[in-house]
Order: sequence, then structure tokens, then C-alpha cells
Amino acid sequence: MAKETARTLPRPFVLHWGSGRIVEEAAYDGQHHEPSLQLLEFEDGSLSLRFCYYDHAGRFQRSPLIVGNDEVAGLRNALAGAPRLRSLLREMVS
Repeated sequence: MAKETARTLPRPFVLHWGSGRIVEEAAYDGQHHEPSLQLLEFEDGSLSLRFCYYDHAGRFQRSPLIVGNDEVAGLRNALAGAPRLRSLLREMVS
């Protein structure tokens, strides 16, 4: 059965253009993958939102994120524990 997933926070990330920490994450263990919304805080203090997913073994995947209705509902529930992510998403759709 699908469930919310949790990974240790904060945790580091490194991208070609900068690095920092993942400070909030809302993830859901769906049927085919684990979609995740992540709040990235760069070393300079700037914030970015990453839409990504992990496979069921917990490996980060570098492909487009595709979510279905069940996963949208699961991510909505997972966002209850990520207030800064919720706020950023509200800004995006308002």
C-alpha cells in the first residue's frame, strides 16, 4: 500500500551551479515511484523548489516527474508537514 515517505532533513545537495541543503520535503510512496517536492536552500540563502522522484529502492531519478491522481492526494497530505513548501506553492498558483 502506498504511504508517505520521509528522509533525513536537512541533507546536502550539489548541483552544477551551487550546493546547499534540502530543508523541507513532501514525498509520497506511489505505485510506480516516490514523487517528491523539495525546498532547496542554497549556501547563499536563496531558495528553490525541486519537483523530482525516487525509485522504490530510494535512488534519486533524473527523469521528468509525472504524477497521477492518487499521488497528488498523497503529496497534498505530505505537504501538511512542510509549511514553507506549502507557502511557496501557494505563491506559484495565486
